[in-house]
Amino acid sequence: MSALDSLKVKIFADGAELDGIVKMSQNPRIKGFTTNPTLMRKAGVTDYEAFARKIIATVPSYPVSFEVFADDFDEMIAQGRAIATWGANVNVKVPVTDTKGNFAGRVIETLSKEGVVLNVTAIMTVEQVKAIAKVLDPEVAAIISVFAGRIADTGVDPMPLMRECVAALKSCPKAELLWASPRELLNIFHADEVGCKIITVTNDVLAKLALVGKDLEEYSRETVQMFYKDASASAFTIDSSKAAA
Repeated sequence: MSALDSLKVKIFADGAELDGIVKMSQNPRIKGFTTNPTLMRKAGVTDYEAFARKIIATVPSYPVSFEVFADDFDEMIAQGRAIATWGANVNVKVPVTDTKGNFAGRVIETLSKEGVVLNVTAIMTVEQVKAIAKVLDPEVAAIISVFAGRIADTGVDPMPLMRECVAALKSCPKAELLWASPRELLNIFHADEVGCKIITVTNDVLAKLALVGKDLEEYSRETVQMFYKDASASAFTIDSSKAAA
């Protein structure tokens, strides 16, 4: 059994390329998909709903998250209700605050009590997770996305914080903590270690799954071969005759 086979954390693929989503859906290790307006814009998507519905039709048996993009709480609720009707496998992504930093508790509470499966996103602190736990309907499933990678970018070790977040969700048994914005494949094992239920991973990191368990001596030799091949192809030269005797 490989190290990947022993993992309890579910791996969700993060992206907005339809071809990539189709490819990842064929990987049995992928259990769901997430995307966001930023990724869609980079991918050249111009019709948000049409693209979302195309993804839903492509992977109907996988949970897929689509995000509201309003900044007004009433409009967030309206958009969330609309997105929830797109498919039974849809998770509605709601930011933890508006652009001014006001907690979106009313949005989260309203939609959760209506039975909408939320993915509360852009979370960075334990206090935010605790506030979310107070307004979630404990009988309704939810995903709580803490951006561990961005936390690490600030020089803070996210591992202790993520453990606290796991504890903060004990009152919400149907809420799953998600490790968001991973920076390397090792984060999959970090997320599993602290008790996260899900980690969302971009395709460039997922491409490294084949390296898990690789023999390091062999990997070292392959790396030397790569350096040698690239140097030779570049036609670099060193005049070794000038070296001191």
